[in-house]
Amino acid sequence: MFSTSYNQNLYDIALLLLRIAVGCFMMTHGLQKLDMLMEDGPVKFADPIGVGEQLSLILTVFAELICSFLIIMGFATRLAAIPLIITMLVILFVVHANDPFDNKELPGLYLAVYVLLLVVGSGRFSVDRLIAGGKKKKIF
Repeated sequence: MFSTSYNQNLYDIALLLLRIAVGCFMMTHGLQKLDMLMEDGPVKFADPIGVGEQLSLILTVFAELICSFLIIMGFATRLAAIPLIITMLVILFVVHANDPFDNKELPGLYLAVYVLLLVVGSGRFSVDRLIAGGKKKKIF
């Protein structure tokens, strides 16, 4: 019960399930923002880093939609996690900086998951693993 050992197969299955779940959940946010981007008229979106409302929306759609899809597939997972980490940091510490904890909870949870994926990668059941030839490289 208190063992810290793990089964590699269960570890890889858990990473797959985590990637699919968090990717699908985040894609729902990205699809809503894509609809905003496709609407006629001026873009009305937050500009927390001063790049303009339209570019802020485009960058957010890229992160939440495209990068989430890459994470689901396990393709360039570590690279795809970086824009999502940046997006969650901006949401957490700029957009919701003065808001109560309730408004920071979800982006904080997403941030934790994306940092985890950045550190551990996509696991065995991924396109990354296919590209690497099925070989697990040891970093340390």
